Amino acid sequence: MLLTVAYVLTGLVGAGIFVIGLNGLRTPRAAAGFGIPDTPTDDPAFRSWLRVKAVRDVAAGVFTFILMAGATPHLLGWFILAATGIPVGDALIVLRSNGPKAIAYGVHAATAAVMLVATAILLIG
Repeated sequence: MLLTVAYVLTGLVGAGIFVIGLNGLRTPRAAAGFGIPDTPTDDPAFRSWLRVKAVRDVAAGVFTFILMAGATPHLLGWFILAATGIPVGDALIVLRSNGPKAIAYGVHAATAAVMLVATAILLIG
């Protein structure tokens, strides 16, 4: 039962980041809503950087589903633990950029917390 919960949490995080990445590829300006104030989304060079970030997000989602389908829960747990650094880093970037604390904690840190719960279940269970 707990393993099912871990897989559902992992799948939700993987799907969420995949959709966020696709949205960022389609509309780089969408990244402005993730907590960094005064994001220069009209600058073509910065939009290119946002697309690179979007590719990272899509890849993280794809890797998650590949491991969910073919790896052991233990390996998936280690991957999710390593990937937890992404939302932690995003939260720190938002905070350091004087972005809204609600976004830093309510989106990025909350995602990291869910990932840590899934990791604990996958590695222990």
